[in-house]
Amino acid sequence: MKITEMKKTDFGSVPERKHWSDKVELFNSLVIIPTRRKHDSGYMCMDFCAVDMNDEPICLLSGCSDVLHIDGIGGYGKFNGEIAKNRPIEAWSIDCLPCGYLRIFCNGWIEAGHSVSDFEIFYHKRFEKE
Repeated sequence: MKITEMKKTDFGSVPERKHWSDKVELFNSLVIIPTRRKHDSGYMCMDFCAVDMNDEPICLLSGCSDVLHIDGIGGYGKFNGEIAKNRPIEAWSIDCLPCGYLRIFCNGWIEAGHSVSDFEIFYHKRFEKE
């Protein structure tokens, strides 16, 4: 079923990532799903649904995170010891699905970080997946 046709309750049947550090294939967009659980920080936890090119859900990614870092903590991308001087135009965007959940997407692929307190997503150029 496409995410544009899903109700909030439909996201509950999407399979979860098996382990907090399991690698997830690069995906096209990410749906933010608020939970009713409170984080130790006092903020509410979120879950995230990875979505493929056909707008179909792949898996749920977290459920325990109170913060989402777009392109990693600080927005520097995958940190390799040095801050990149040049970055591609990533064109991050957010829209709202008919069910009311927010969807994040960019002009490339998205990579999920580990399912921990702070959840990170990273931009990848489209041709890097093939």
